[in-house]
Amino acid sequence: MASISLKAVQKAYGDQAPVIREVDLEIGEHEFCVFLGPSGCGKSTLLRMIAWLEDLSEGEVWIGGQLVNHVPAAQRGVAMVFQSYALFPHMTVYQNMAFGLKLAKTPKAEIERKVRQAAQVLQLEALLERYPKALSGGQRQRVAIGRAIVREPGVFLFDEPLSNLDATLRGQTRIEIARLHQQFKKASVVYVTHDQIEAMTLADKIVLLHAGKDTERYGSIAQIGAPLDLYHRPKSRFVAGFIGSPRMNFLPARVVAIAATHVSVRLDVGNELIEVAVDGSDLQLEQVVTLGIRPEHLAPCKLISLEIQAAQTITRNVSLIEALGELSYLHLDQPGGVTLVAKAAGDIEVKLGASMVFSLPSSSCHLFTVDGFAVAQLAPRPSTLPFAQESAACV
Repeated sequence: MASISLKAVQKAYGDQAPVIREVDLEIGEHEFCVFLGPSGCGKSTLLRMIAWLEDLSEGEVWIGGQLVNHVPAAQRGVAMVFQSYALFPHMTVYQNMAFGLKLAKTPKAEIERKVRQAAQVLQLEALLERYPKALSGGQRQRVAIGRAIVREPGVFLFDEPLSNLDATLRGQTRIEIARLHQQFKKASVVYVTHDQIEAMTLADKIVLLHAGKDTERYGSIAQIGAPLDLYHRPKSRFVAGFIGSPRMNFLPARVVAIAATHVSVRLDVGNELIEVAVDGSDLQLEQVVTLGIRPEHLAPCKLISLEIQAAQTITRNVSLIEALGELSYLHLDQPGGVTLVAKAAGDIEVKLGASMVFSLPSSSCHLFTVDGFAVAQLAPRPSTLPFAQESAACV
């Protein structure tokens, strides 16, 4: 087992602006940490610096309490699983899995035991004499994982290991990795992905990274936390817009009232007055802000009545319906070309062009300032009631 500590880590190529800037990060023993972010944000570069496949420009990397800036990759106690599998085509599955152990001069009996044990866990026992060309993509990835497991490292590093698989196989392999982590709790895992589903379902901790000019302005790390913390309590508009699919809806607004328990804003489009349960002590009247609400919290009301219209609602026209069976996504037109998305029950009866009323619970709304930072919420985490119940509650 091994913890990982990154202190003031930076990476730049030549005279270019740093692609990794001001990274301070602690990854605990047994922890499953996912590096997530848009293309070009430096996820894989950061991972490769931990493995010493990339040099640091500045900063320190500590593994298991030891400074490893100048420790060769083979001596760091880490094992890496690559996106491209990196299997030897002229070796069988058994030989590929045993290769690292042979280099380390491990006794043959110990190699046999470790390879057979890993093969059993990964359901590769029947494939040990096959060559990589005779395996499916998912089987090849399991061989690559097995090659890492047999070394019994303190740290596993995964560099987008599922990106070459089709959607179904990606889901199956993701579940296998989650189960493996439960079985091998003694090791820490650092996992790079651009897939939110992988990040949300696998991670104990997500490190969301900025890209481009945001990196220069704010540093590389946008937010660190448990998956649901990033989802329900984003610290910036970038985090709120990146985590979640469909992404959070954003509506321009102005502050019109500030109270102890909420802030009232008036939407630029539609002119509706919305109360948001946030700490408005740092806001000012007439300040320009952005109101955010996730599709599942933009609850469609079944009836239009004076009581509903008097509540905290907006009225929009339905321009597109994505019916997925269990649920439907309603795309709502509003002036200015900005489309909102609401999540509804799959059996909802809606016609294109219909005008519908949607409630905006105060505790489910977010506010962001012009510079993109979130205004601190006062209310507990938004309701997790199924959207069908939220819709019914609006009637």
